[in-house]
Amino acid sequence: MATIEIDRLVKRYGQTAVVHGIDLAIQDGEFVVLVGPSGCGKSTTLRMIAGLEEISDGQIKIDGRVVNDLQPKDRNIAMVFQNYAIYPHMTVADNIAFGLYRSKLAKSEKRARVEQVAQTLGLSHLLERRPSALSGGQRQRVAIGRAMVRDPAAFLFDEPLSNLDAQLRTQMRIEIKRLHHRLGTTSVFVTHDQVEAMTMADRIVVMRDGRILQVGSPLELYEKPVDVFTARFIGSPTMNLIPASLKEGRADLSIGGSVKVPSLSPSTPDILVGIRPQDFTPAEAGSSGMSASGTVVVVETLGSETLVHIESGDQTIVGSAPGREVPKIGEQLTLHAPAERLYYFDRTTERTLAVQ
Repeated sequence: MATIEIDRLVKRYGQTAVVHGIDLAIQDGEFVVLVGPSGCGKSTTLRMIAGLEEISDGQIKIDGRVVNDLQPKDRNIAMVFQNYAIYPHMTVADNIAFGLYRSKLAKSEKRARVEQVAQTLGLSHLLERRPSALSGGQRQRVAIGRAMVRDPAAFLFDEPLSNLDAQLRTQMRIEIKRLHHRLGTTSVFVTHDQVEAMTMADRIVVMRDGRILQVGSPLELYEKPVDVFTARFIGSPTMNLIPASLKEGRADLSIGGSVKVPSLSPSTPDILVGIRPQDFTPAEAGSSGMSASGTVVVVETLGSETLVHIESGDQTIVGSAPGREVPKIGEQLTLHAPAERLYYFDRTTERTLAVQ
């Protein structure tokens, strides 16, 4: 196991910078997920840790050792790729054993390691098969097995679940997390899927345009986002944002009506009021909080809950109703959110406003 320290890391292609001096410390045994939209720099950062991309500036340490100039094979890390990268002409056993190709272990020791890894991953009965006879989930486990067999200091995962269907993604998510708990190996996982990030990470690193916006536990990012981007990226469905103008302790909402607002710092007249759909329900309005009325335009029935889209003014707002309560299209509906579940953002900077 190992710590990974990233200090002022920069990546440029010619004159174009794609990673802008990021800092990150990953603790021994931690499972950290880098998440963000395509082009945010997360995979490039992972590849610099692995040694597959040259570092333009800054420093990376693995277990206290500077690895900037070390080849990937000398960093004692293992990487699992999006496209599996397993050999179609080899059996499962040979693919797993390929991770030990450069080792000086005896054949008996290599065979014992392969069998142990295969047992851990539920592949023992598939060792003589070739990849063409495996499912997508089984192929991904083979790729993980080839990384595991080396007993690396850290695992690096580059969107390993994106090629799987929804059911397999859920299954593999659970298997990778269980495997991490069993092995305790430092892991860095890259994904654009916030659900994967929320369900797998000890800490999440939210990236945008080559910069780190926020680092924290899944609940910290969900409950205390530092800006509009993080607030909308973390959580599904995405947070509702309603423009409002502050005046004498109340916010006049662009969709009509107003809500009492606590003192905010820094003070600004133009704000955004944020409400997560799960907190915006057809409940009776309380003494505080905010309400919005409108026409139901879309209903998404999920079983455990029903997502309701209403048109209020010139904005569509998403709320949540119990699964067995399915409003009709065209119905008039009022949604209410309690005051303690509202978020406030500066409309210009899009940074979170602190409640005083």
